[in-house]
Order: sequence, then C-alpha cells, then structure tokens
Amino acid sequence: MSVKSVAHLNFRGDARAALEFYHSVFGGEIAVVTYGDAGIVSDQTEVKHVTWGQVVADNGFHVMAYDVPAGTPWNRGENAFFLSLRGETEEEITGYWEKLSAGATVAHPLAPSQWAPLYGMLTDRFGIVWVVDVASEYGG
Repeated sequence: MSVKSVAHLNFRGDARAALEFYHSVFGGEIAVVTYGDAGIVSDQTEVKHVTWGQVVADNGFHVMAYDVPAGTPWNRGENAFFLSLRGETEEEITGYWEKLSAGATVAHPLAPSQWAPLYGMLTDRFGIVWVVDVASEYGG
C-alpha cells in the first residue's frame, strides 16, 4: 500500500485562475467543480468559485485547489508552506522556472547552489512560494 501527498492550495476567488496557470506551466489534465456545479451555493457571488479542482500531469505534477467560502475565515498568509518542485534535469527545471516566474517575486534566482546543480525560490503571482531545484545526492 502507498500514500500520495498532494499540495492543496486555498484561495479566495482565484482558484480557477491559479489552476489554469499551473496547467499552462505543467500541462496535463485540469478538472474544476464549482459551488454551482455541486449545488452548494450559500452566496450567489460564489456560484462560479471552485469547490474542488486539480491539475494532474504525466510528468508527475499534481496539485489541488479550492476557493474558501466567504463565510469561512481565510488569510493568504506568509510562508505557511512551500511547494517544492524537484526535477531530474537542468533543462526541465529551467523550463518550469521560466513559466512560474512570470509575474513572480524572485527571492533566490535559479542558479547553482551548495546542495543542487540548480536551485531557486520565488513567490508566484498567486502568493504561492515555490522552491525549485534539480535533484542530486546530498553530500553533507
């Protein structure tokens, strides 16, 4: 038996835009169910908000997201979590980095580091902090 861990991102009205953006970066399949689709609308302004969505790509990328309802407390927060993206080649990681960095705030440019051939950190245009690197054996 195995367990799979998937990042679940919480938004307030931006879940669809975020899922579409990540789909444009990583490809794969996108699925979106709105509060209207599910028939659980308590606020008519949220009919088109996402109650559940995900992007799943053949390259291993998988993320889920939803829009927190207006009646539920939510704060975008700071550094509540990092989404780690680790790949096997510099070419692969550089391609993702270039797309993720569109409209992002870069905390650490993608460059060689002590622990990886390439490492970078950014906050994307949706406020999600990404740590991006090329996998390598840790040398202590």
